[in-house]
Amino acid sequence: MTTTDWQHDEDSLTRDYEFPDFKAAMWFVNRVADLAEERNHHPDILVHGWNKVRLTLTSHDAGGITERDHALAAALDEL
Repeated sequence: MTTTDWQHDEDSLTRDYEFPDFKAAMWFVNRVADLAEERNHHPDILVHGWNKVRLTLTSHDAGGITERDHALAAALDEL
């Protein structure tokens, strides 16, 4: 499975988002939280600036990127 707009490094997938305003960024973060809870696979979420969000996916228990990370990334692309 491939993901779009995600940066790959040795042990994580990262994607940056920029929104028109703070409220839109927070709306997105809450949708990410809902999806992560459904899948029991939780990304690191960084809110910075007033409209930017960075998501980092990794499977800590496996020590790096797994199919769960790619599946969650693909689902997040649909938000």
